[in-house]
Amino acid sequence: MKSLKISLEMAQKVKEFVTITQGCECEILLKSGKYVVDAKSILGIFSLDLSKPLTVEIYSDDCADLLAQLQRFAA
Repeated sequence: MKSLKISLEMAQKVKEFVTITQGCECEILLKSGKYVVDAKSILGIFSLDLSKPLTVEIYSDDCADLLAQLQRFAA
């Protein structure tokens, strides 16, 4: 598992993030405090408090490309 802190404060960033994560076959979770949602679900993401940094957890050993794409959202 790999993890990364990100910030998704604007709706456009959420849309870009979901587009990136939906292209991956591995499981990707997004955590905000005690809440956990599927990072491929735009509705799930909008149910979180987006004013604070979120933690992305990627459950794959081969995710270097995905991590590189997600760096633009780094908090």
